[in-house]
Amino acid sequence: MAIPAVLVIVPLGLLFILSGLIVNVLQALVFVLVRPISRCWYRRINKLVAELLWLELIWLIDWWAGAKVELYTDQATFQLLGQEHALVLCNHRSDIDWLVGWVLAQRAGCLGSALAIMKKEAKFLPVIGWSMWYSDYIFLERSWAKDESTLESSFQSLMDFPMPFWLALFVEGTRFTQQKLLASQEYAASRGLPVPRNVLIPRTKGFVSAVNHMRSFVPAIYDCTVATSPKDHPPTLLRLFRGQSFVVKLQVKRHEMQELPVTADGISQWCKDLFVTKDTLLEKYMTKNSFSDQQPINIGRPKKSLLVVLCWLCILAFGIVKFFQWSALLSSWEGIAFLAALLVLIILVMQLLIHSSKSTRSTPVNLSSQDPAKERLLQK
Repeated sequence: MAIPAVLVIVPLGLLFILSGLIVNVLQALVFVLVRPISRCWYRRINKLVAELLWLELIWLIDWWAGAKVELYTDQATFQLLGQEHALVLCNHRSDIDWLVGWVLAQRAGCLGSALAIMKKEAKFLPVIGWSMWYSDYIFLERSWAKDESTLESSFQSLMDFPMPFWLALFVEGTRFTQQKLLASQEYAASRGLPVPRNVLIPRTKGFVSAVNHMRSFVPAIYDCTVATSPKDHPPTLLRLFRGQSFVVKLQVKRHEMQELPVTADGISQWCKDLFVTKDTLLEKYMTKNSFSDQQPINIGRPKKSLLVVLCWLCILAFGIVKFFQWSALLSSWEGIAFLAALLVLIILVMQLLIHSSKSTRSTPVNLSSQDPAKERLLQK
């Protein structure tokens, strides 16, 4: 049975925000004190600190909602997960695709070094966005004139990353919605391209730049395809908070970076062909309920995230009790008003985080294929 949102937003929000602020402060201290001396040691320490926050979201999937991620891949690829640098290409099907990736990264032992390319607004999100900024996430303006140099410098800075990292790139550029699919279909039809049914046409400039700058030190590309049953409601962050379970299917195919074409046009076409293959796989699943020829690999449900949450609960409960004993806030109307305002602030922050994850908040695309605005939306 789903839990009413109001009953979980406050306690879970209190846990996440207070522990997150502590993590942010620790990250800031390490950034100021360690990074100027050694970027290598800064990254190693930050990985451990960031995981103290990010594991709470893994707990949300594994233990609170009891959701399941079914992994389909070959044994050779499975053994290499977390043992090498990799560029991750994934379709952007739901609001929590990034969190599904975090689950796999946690199982592979590289949660704190799982990076992504994101829009710049994300780094201003309280707690989680700040944590990502300290962790070498790449934030873009969505203007190639500005982003080209940002990408180049960011890719070069990863050359000396001291542990295996994953860099996720959602080349569709936005989350999947029916409105955006219609725009992609019209664009594809007008250009004589394969018309997609379950993915959007990829924007390949960022991917081409990543391959050109990272080919020498990143050995693999992980082709990830995420799918959820069309019979179920799509997974959302709010559904997770309400304890509603779901199953997400994830197929991972490994490609050697050196196998990719050398030219920019060749790399771009390779990416487009990859998404045609993804579309075929997803269409087969949607129509025949058949996702992969491989058997799912059991990735388990480690207790680490549960232990981290229990530790945070003990630390925060002890701190709150001691704070009330010291401050005597509950003995005055001013103190009670302050606490009420704090709870309202927590609710507002949690609503902001949940709202920022929703694909439905974007403006539907309903333009003709000749409109310049659509060209900018769907161009590579």
